[in-house]
Amino acid sequence: MKAIKEIIVVEGKDDITAVRSAVEAEVVQTRGYSYGKKLIEILTLAQKNRGVIVLTDPDYMGEKIRKDLDRRIPGIKHAFIATDLALKDKNIGVENARPQAILDALEKAHATVVDKEKIFTEKDLRTWGLLGSPEANERRKKIGKDLHLGQCNGKQFLKRLNAFGISREEIEEKVRKIDG
Repeated sequence: MKAIKEIIVVEGKDDITAVRSAVEAEVVQTRGYSYGKKLIEILTLAQKNRGVIVLTDPDYMGEKIRKDLDRRIPGIKHAFIATDLALKDKNIGVENARPQAILDALEKAHATVVDKEKIFTEKDLRTWGLLGSPEANERRKKIGKDLHLGQCNGKQFLKRLNAFGISREEIEEKVRKIDG
């Protein structure tokens, strides 16, 4: 399975499941058109560090979300799935597309395939004492502040490390600083 560098933006939870059946990627949902300023801030930072690909449903609302995100976050990429490839009964959506259709759409959008070694894992967090130890929360708090990731649990910390394109060298330097 290919690993994609960019953050992929979809509309809902079922879309996330469909995308993850096609590629390894960080996938964020808008929950329809009701997303707020916080999502825009996250995607703006992600665009600077990793890039963003919008993969919304091939319908009116999907196009409305796509246009709004494109206007607010310059330089994002767009992946498109044809209506006939996203149709099940009378329901149109990314969640109905086969993995190959999703992969094809991402490739046509020039998604960046990355070496899986560059993606952080839970094992990395455990090695650095950021997960699974009594002091892990405090260590994450210090490094999160240093890297502008905010305070969060281990799962969210891992997502943010991968989402914001932080290098292995950066995080290891911060760990050494804490270990002093």
